Amino acid sequence: MAKNKYNKKCPFTASGVKYIDYKDVELLKKYVSKYGKIVPKYYTGVSLKYQKKLAQAIKRARHMALLKFIR
Repeated sequence: MAKNKYNKKCPFTASGVKYIDYKDVELLKKYVSKYGKIVPKYYTGVSLKYQKKLAQAIKRARHMALLKFIR
């Protein structure tokens, strides 16, 4: 059973992802709100380990101008 509040399973753990690539913009857009904020893990069901990797990938994509800071 999942340990988070809404009993969602982490999509990255389920698919066996080892590395979240900052160049995969379509994946990263799913975890950014319409205002440009990173969506918290209790909404998405992402585990803490992958939430940190996801946040780092989003920040790298923003600095490389692949994602906007504000929409």
